[in-house]
Amino acid sequence: MKDRYSRQLSIPEFGPEAQRKLARSCVAVVGIGGLGSPVCQYLAAAGVGKLILIDDQKAEPSNLNRQVIHFEEDALLPRYKVESARMKLESLNSDVDVEALPMRLEEETPFILENADLAVDCMDNPKGRYLLNRICLKRKIPFVHGAVEGFSGHVFSIVPGGPCLRCAFPSLPNHWNGVPVLGAAAGVIGSLQAAEAIKLLTGIGERPNGRALFLDLISGQADEVLFARNPACTECGSLVP
Repeated sequence: MKDRYSRQLSIPEFGPEAQRKLARSCVAVVGIGGLGSPVCQYLAAAGVGKLILIDDQKAEPSNLNRQVIHFEEDALLPRYKVESARMKLESLNSDVDVEALPMRLEEETPFILENADLAVDCMDNPKGRYLLNRICLKRKIPFVHGAVEGFSGHVFSIVPGGPCLRCAFPSLPNHWNGVPVLGAAAGVIGSLQAAEAIKLLTGIGERPNGRALFLDLISGQADEVLFARNPACTECGSLVP
């Protein structure tokens, strides 16, 4: 462990106990695309014990500008994205248990998250995002939401008792023809999601409590927005804080 994780173990706020917490953790990554690629890679590299990969799509050539865990071979065969990612992650860190589920998160399939301690939202459709929000609220586990478009994006960590995704974003855009994305922008936002997940799993840093970070990579501007819980929220309003 010391050799592989020596650089993060030497961080004063991190240390061996944080590493052990990661090793005992199970994270569900929903969507193995532009955001899911760096999320999976950095969580595996950091030593998260188990990753559950959820995505029903196969890799295709138009993915390759931003979905960096998939290679040309994966798109030409094509392979399911979860299988493509599983192969790379097992080569990256053989200590990580990777479960690949080539399926969509649906109202009928919440059981696929039953072993997760935390979920990461790397999807690109509102229906799936709000469903994940409801499942995590019901299971009382945190999840890290991320979104990217063009050169910009945002990251928002949702924790039990705090504002949920619906509180912060009562409606999310639906891009029927695909979202325009710079690959590097997806890499930045996905990396931030991985960092947020690691902080939540280890207890490092302050509790998010509604803070979201919005980034514009063209201007280089970063804005912090503080969302409040909505008592009338249709998804978390009836829950006890």
